[in-house]
Amino acid sequence: MDFTLVMSFLGVAVLLTLMPGPDILFVIAQSISQDKKAGIATALGLCSGLIVHITAATLGISAVIYQSALAFAVVKYAGAAYLLYLAWQSFTEKETGFTFNRHKPLEYKSLYKKGILMNLLNPKVSLFFLALLPQFVNKSMGHIALQMFILGVVFLIQALVIFVAVSVFSEKLRHFLLTNSFIAKRMNIIKGLLLGLIGIQMAFSEK
Repeated sequence: MDFTLVMSFLGVAVLLTLMPGPDILFVIAQSISQDKKAGIATALGLCSGLIVHITAATLGISAVIYQSALAFAVVKYAGAAYLLYLAWQSFTEKETGFTFNRHKPLEYKSLYKKGILMNLLNPKVSLFFLALLPQFVNKSMGHIALQMFILGVVFLIQALVIFVAVSVFSEKLRHFLLTNSFIAKRMNIIKGLLLGLIGIQMAFSEK
């Protein structure tokens, strides 16, 4: 592949990943409400979901979803409903649910699964790859699908690195918030508000 094109794509990918969106806000919400391991588990789930979107874009399946207004709407609103459900769960959690050293492997496994599901229920991710990847493909080199897949993997790797860094930073923010007893007792509300905002953003965003 053209090295210049790949580096250009990487620069765009980093900027887009850092922009406030459902995925990065979801990682922040989990890291603040629990710890960096929770954020990383969520990030691994989100990036696992990206594999499906990258493959779909490479094979052209995303184009089918984009052409079907009904399919797009069903997936989008299902994703929004799932996030609002998670927000409701957060609002109903007890204050004692946010203490250190309580997390079991199963809980991280659950967050990993939530990350996958949330990513898969966001049709804009597939459309994003469908629109972005072809712009950085060198047609003269052939193997268009392979080039798109490689670019998708590059995006996945940089997204994982950024999400892990965000998880670490968010845990430091969590420590700061917990020094304030008023905020510490309402961590579930903060998490619920973040998840609710993400759900609303997804539901009312334009195609």
